[in-house]
Amino acid sequence: MISPLKVTTLFGQLEGGWADERQLVRVFKGVPFARPPVGELRFKPPQAPQNWDGVRAATTFSAACWQQYSRNAFVWSRGEFPRSEDCLYLNIWAPTGQDRPLPVMVWFHGGAHTGGYAHVDLFDGTRLAEQGVVLVTVNYRLGPWGFLAHPSLSAESSHGSSGNYGLLDKIAALNWLRDNVSAFGGDADNVTIFGQSAGSSSVCALMASPLSEGLFHKAIGQSAACLYPTGRDANGQQRGAALVNNALAGNPTATPSAAELREIDNQTLLNAVDSSGWAAQSRIVVDGWVLPEPPAETFLAGRQAKVPVLLGSTANEGHLLFPLNDALNKADFDTYLDKTFGDLSTQVAAVYAEELAVSPGFAQREISTDLFMAYGMRDWASHMRRQDLPAFLYFMEHVPPAFQIYLADEPKLQLPDGPRSAGAYHSGDLVYVFNNLDRFAVDWTDDDRAIARAMSGYWTQFAKSGNPNRADLPTWPQYEPSEHATLQIGQPLEAVLGPRQQKLDLMQQRFAPSAN
Repeated sequence: MISPLKVTTLFGQLEGGWADERQLVRVFKGVPFARPPVGELRFKPPQAPQNWDGVRAATTFSAACWQQYSRNAFVWSRGEFPRSEDCLYLNIWAPTGQDRPLPVMVWFHGGAHTGGYAHVDLFDGTRLAEQGVVLVTVNYRLGPWGFLAHPSLSAESSHGSSGNYGLLDKIAALNWLRDNVSAFGGDADNVTIFGQSAGSSSVCALMASPLSEGLFHKAIGQSAACLYPTGRDANGQQRGAALVNNALAGNPTATPSAAELREIDNQTLLNAVDSSGWAAQSRIVVDGWVLPEPPAETFLAGRQAKVPVLLGSTANEGHLLFPLNDALNKADFDTYLDKTFGDLSTQVAAVYAEELAVSPGFAQREISTDLFMAYGMRDWASHMRRQDLPAFLYFMEHVPPAFQIYLADEPKLQLPDGPRSAGAYHSGDLVYVFNNLDRFAVDWTDDDRAIARAMSGYWTQFAKSGNPNRADLPTWPQYEPSEHATLQIGQPLEAVLGPRQQKLDLMQQRFAPSAN
């Protein structure tokens, strides 16, 4: 009898392990989907993995991609962990005993495209796989390793392109799954990509990239789009040159070659990220190949991937995520409003009067947060509906306990006003989507468990059919730009018309007047 833990891919055999005591879900850890991007392959598009002989053990997660260690970072602290440039691996949770190919869900983690990794308890795919999907989590290059654009790198590229290597890693993972996921019981013709924060903006960017055409069939975005203005350095070349010049400050070269860039050691690259301010603008760049144009233009013209979407955000995204300028005075706040909203600034000030009563800095942060998050996700959904594509929008108001989401062994966070005093913070939805509450020693309630069952149920049902609705869950109406029907995730779990509608309507009037 053939072991269900052994599978044969195009590159060789793998042997995984059991993810659960009942032996209903298999897990394959550390599966290579590309060659190690080291040496001559550093700062280059990913290459297909090499074949191997015999049976490769797939029972150990890979190292995280190179990044800063993360300490004292609210819920996003990661401590110290193994990291390597050799990090292009994915992990697969696959149910047994299925008589037909299963939908595939491919997860891209967040972390500002500078941190994070796919193989933590938070993203364990067992619970989702139990609901009848094959769940995949992907590591991708981060920081300058994944997104450095530089004239010397563009010059050596046959596409005249540099940067966006982290997006190309995701595309390589999707190509690998197209060719191999059937060996794990997955349906290559029913793939849903999903992600949160930087992972969500990656989902959005992949929808705008011609290189990902046909590789996925549905998309879920949580708390970040890619439709914001690209800024003055859209292709990232200026920031890339500044980072490299900073890294080579002790050994300057007039025009450093690509070979010289590949010789810079990892810690020096990390140091240069901070000292050059490289990460202050979008890590994703308009490189002319992966992204031929700003994604906002792609979506506005209706050239994005024509797939159903499920999109949303949480109520308190900005808490400890975006800077709070306590020194901002009322005059400077008014200047910010005039610059951002023009002749709508008085109306914007009126609808944010409650926030302004706290402080001008708090009001500015909340406006910026809503513009980037709640409005950004609504705008993304509106673009899809204008193409007559299914779109479902959510807004999470349920307040989770604050805990260290990457550190299951030490999740406790001590907040002065209690564990639920941070509101529905950025990333607070993740543990519910993966239904992994039991992996963290936190004081969960029956309400938390009910929301986890609902969110994981909606997400997997959407992956199966392109519609999150199923008989045992409250009805989730399709989003329409005329009414803004949204699933409000809280107590109760219910459909509402337009959370923060007055605020977001003003943003739409300012930034997308053609959509009115």
